[in-house]
Amino acid sequence: MAHVSIVVVSHSAKLGQGLIELLKQLAGGSSIHIVSASGLGDELGTDATLVLRTLEDCPADSDIVVLFDLGSALLSCEMAVEMLPEGCRQRVHIVDAPLVEGAIAAAVEASIGGTVDQVIRRAVEAKQLAKVNH
Repeated sequence: MAHVSIVVVSHSAKLGQGLIELLKQLAGGSSIHIVSASGLGDELGTDATLVLRTLEDCPADSDIVVLFDLGSALLSCEMAVEMLPEGCRQRVHIVDAPLVEGAIAAAVEASIGGTVDQVIRRAVEAKQLAKVNH
């Protein structure tokens, strides 16, 4: 069974790191790979080459779920995926879900052994729940 890695792409490095810290705590002792490719140092923004390096560092046997905060982060994610070798590209799933709620749902599902499809479904369901609560 392939594991699921989770990559968070935010315009804020601090938001990305804080979210990763939360996700790792919620995932308990799970060995899922959860990382951030967020920010431009102390500046706000995203960098496709940072996203690319982060994707390349994910375990080779894992499917990769990428969650992002804003539209231009999506562009950085898409550019990074295009730069990956074909075999790796097929493992990457960019998911349109609320960053925090989606990442929490995805991390919990991955930590209990969910498949990539289940992890994506949980993240997307968080989007539906966010709409209901607003």
